[in-house]
Amino acid sequence: MTTAIDAPSRIQGRWKARDAWCALAGAVALALAIWAASVVAVPVNSDLGLVAVLPYPFWAGVLILNVAFVVALRGDVSGPAGRAVMMWLLLVLVLVLFGTAAFVTDVPRGEVAFRHLGIADALSRSQGIDPDIDAYFNWPGFFALLATVLKATGLDPVALALWAPVVNVGLWLAALGVLMRYLTQDPRRRWLVLWLFCFGNWQDQDYLSPQAFGFFLYLVVIALVVGPLAAWPPKFRGFRDTDLATWWQGRSPAEPRPGYRVSALAVTLVLVAVICASHQLTPFLLLIALTALTLSGHVWPGRLPLITAVVLALWLAYPASTYLSGNPPLAEGGVLAAINANVVDRVSGTPGHVLVVQARVVLTLLLWGLAVAGAVRDRRRGRLDIRVVLLAVTPLLLFPVQLYGGEMLIRVSLFALPFIALQACSILLPTEGGTQPSLRAAGGLALTFCLLGLLTVTGRFGNAQFDVFTDSEIAAVAAVQRLAPPGSTIISAAPPTPWRSEAYLDHPYRTIDYMCRSDLSSAACGPVVYEHARQNPAGAVVLLTRSSEASLVLRGATSASGFAELEGWLREQAGVELVFSNVDARAYRVTP
Repeated sequence: MTTAIDAPSRIQGRWKARDAWCALAGAVALALAIWAASVVAVPVNSDLGLVAVLPYPFWAGVLILNVAFVVALRGDVSGPAGRAVMMWLLLVLVLVLFGTAAFVTDVPRGEVAFRHLGIADALSRSQGIDPDIDAYFNWPGFFALLATVLKATGLDPVALALWAPVVNVGLWLAALGVLMRYLTQDPRRRWLVLWLFCFGNWQDQDYLSPQAFGFFLYLVVIALVVGPLAAWPPKFRGFRDTDLATWWQGRSPAEPRPGYRVSALAVTLVLVAVICASHQLTPFLLLIALTALTLSGHVWPGRLPLITAVVLALWLAYPASTYLSGNPPLAEGGVLAAINANVVDRVSGTPGHVLVVQARVVLTLLLWGLAVAGAVRDRRRGRLDIRVVLLAVTPLLLFPVQLYGGEMLIRVSLFALPFIALQACSILLPTEGGTQPSLRAAGGLALTFCLLGLLTVTGRFGNAQFDVFTDSEIAAVAAVQRLAPPGSTIISAAPPTPWRSEAYLDHPYRTIDYMCRSDLSSAACGPVVYEHARQNPAGAVVLLTRSSEASLVLRGATSASGFAELEGWLREQAGVELVFSNVDARAYRVTP
């Protein structure tokens, strides 16, 4: 009898030891990744990005972390490891995948985060919002919130921008974790969705931005809609009018407490208004998702899409009317134009850069392929959740409608990713939720995660040669801001340039690649830049940085020799004077 009583106790102790080993493995993986990233030299001089310069301990850490997660996910017959262990491993993954650049350098990646800090600074200094400035001031919700948070907390704006990817992904995972509780009862599948979401998130939209903020609110609204605002539709009988009316009227609320439904609806409407005031694209993706879910009978407040459409239309008609009057939303579109802008135009440049783009495509297609296979399996077994399918495919409806600067496919894949990851679980995990994965299945999961990790790091940090800035480039931007006469034009060669974080409204900002478009030769582009600089009565300052040159070369817009020839042509013109120079940048003042 004593032996029978003590056996469960010994088994429980063994599982606790296993959890402790998994947690320790996560700590080792994090230490290896941090050390490996910290020894990477800046600037990154490979067109493959960070994947080419991260030392092997980083990849050893990724391998250890994935094995630890698979062991913890496999758990025992009662389920995966404890919540604390799973959350710790997930935190380590977020730090490894999304904090790597912060361990490499203390300068935020990319140009846009600097620009967004400048917009928030401009809003905090101005007495009102002028929609004539640019598009950002037609959707100022996020920037007003950012300015308020920075002023109230005294946080260092640069530090906030540096760690924004980690913070934003953490918020996304929190919202996604709540959402998954309404879409699956399998605890292993819930954790696996979060893990796959991290590995599929190569889109790099988690920087300090309205898009990251809008995507978080989108996930919260969807969680409310499939949770307290959900409805259970009766069996569908057909498309005859009487059948449709009976089907619609036969819906029942999933949440039986009216007070909870009213509270959830009130929160949803507030979030819809905030999303409409903060970002151009997210409201449309939300409207499409809400409409699809409502038409499928799975949303209890049937007029929610209509209310969302009215709020969106009112914002476009009034606060955003200034921007839309000169930029009709459907002026650019079409399937061929979308394919050219989002795919064809991106698969060009140096061999390493093309390989990075191909890695992103392969990663996306791999996840979508797993999701399709999972959907087919669920369909054959009568387990397919139409809500997951709708949320995965409806973002594609926006792809041919607007080019969105060639980034529409990136945004579409991001909004579909949570539900693609969930559907992929039907292939990666046994169908029965309580079944413990076999050792063979666990080994396959570990290998799959390692492959996804390689593709994700390659795709996410593939632009590190030009979007990881040096201290010399930051010093050059500060010098230009100091040397540029009030009202003068500041011209950079190309994005990314770490500028506009200060004095956002004090200067017009232009880039050479935008002014010259397809021909950056000195003969064609030089006169355009020179004349544009001299048109401003206050003159101009032309800033040429290592990162902007690398951007043009990697994308195939010019060559290193062509860039040097263009700079040489500008330097020889009358009224052009070198006013600042360091190892990574030169600044020229152009007098009118």
